[in-house]
Amino acid sequence: MIFLSPPHMGKKELEYVKEAFESNYIAPVGKFIDRFEESIKDYTKVKDALAVCNATSGIHLALRVLGIKESNVAVSTFTFIGSVNPIFYERNEPIFIDVDEYWHMDVELLQKAIKENDIKAVILPHIYGQVADIDPILELCKENGIFLIEDSAESLGAFYKNRHSGIFGEFGVFSFNGNKILTISSGGVLVSNNKEYIKKAKYLSTQAREDGFFEYVHKEVGFNYRMSNILAAIGVGQMEVLEERVSKKREIFNWYKEFLDEDFMKELKCSMGTRWLTTLTFKDKDPFKVIRKLKEHNIESRPLWNPMHKQPIFKGKKAYLNGRSEELFKKGIALPSGTTLTKKDVKVICEIINSI
Repeated sequence: MIFLSPPHMGKKELEYVKEAFESNYIAPVGKFIDRFEESIKDYTKVKDALAVCNATSGIHLALRVLGIKESNVAVSTFTFIGSVNPIFYERNEPIFIDVDEYWHMDVELLQKAIKENDIKAVILPHIYGQVADIDPILELCKENGIFLIEDSAESLGAFYKNRHSGIFGEFGVFSFNGNKILTISSGGVLVSNNKEYIKKAKYLSTQAREDGFFEYVHKEVGFNYRMSNILAAIGVGQMEVLEERVSKKREIFNWYKEFLDEDFMKELKCSMGTRWLTTLTFKDKDPFKVIRKLKEHNIESRPLWNPMHKQPIFKGKKAYLNGRSEELFKKGIALPSGTTLTKKDVKVICEIINSI
């Protein structure tokens, strides 16, 4: 079976997990949490980081720390629902923004949405290992007093103008879910260049327990969002192989380009993405037929994101559209991109696709 993007452990993860077990620190405290957070800070050059149970909880904490509640939040419509659900946790309303030719938030549509609505925050997903054109979006946010939260769940290892994704806005968040470029099974890291923001997020993530009290004193509602030391131990090992994983992902993408004559997701010239998943749109093939055909050969692939404004749960929500996200869903596919794939594997996949 060839999976879409399976976990790929390195040499040190098991060693670190054993060390964590032997220390008996298997709760959401321990040296591996500290080491994992430090490794993220060192790699991304962000000032502070907080390990949490998943990226969705990180977005929720960002909204909570920034005080975004019962307000309008703009978010790309072409994303995973994890970018959107936290908006509702604080009784906010989403305003969906369609995408540009690079499949990321369209700045002109965002500008129109800002003019016509009182938007308090923008959640900017960086998808499929690539990055959005951040500068014009950041400029719009600054001009209008809007907070920017980067959903970098899919873009660990990706850079924009030589700076890592996730460190431009008030907050960024990375995912370590089972199919990401690095995985600890489930987990996330919230980052910010404002240390007070991360301090507040950490407080909220540990049930908002007041420091210095043995009596379990709580002055506001908190959450159980912290990561375990065991998962962090895996993360420390995974961070040691990030550069190798990025290099292999990009090599796999180039193999697909060699064997397929289709329209691949473009990369901004000022960026360096990871190609976490190789994604493309077909010129004349039905992607759902291709997915079914690949499945017959025990090869996993998936359609591109089904736009959020088309989801039944979000029916009637405001959306600023240009038709691109719907077209991408109709024509696009995400192909197997696991870092243990060989060129021979990719060639076989492409031969099946070309035979349709």
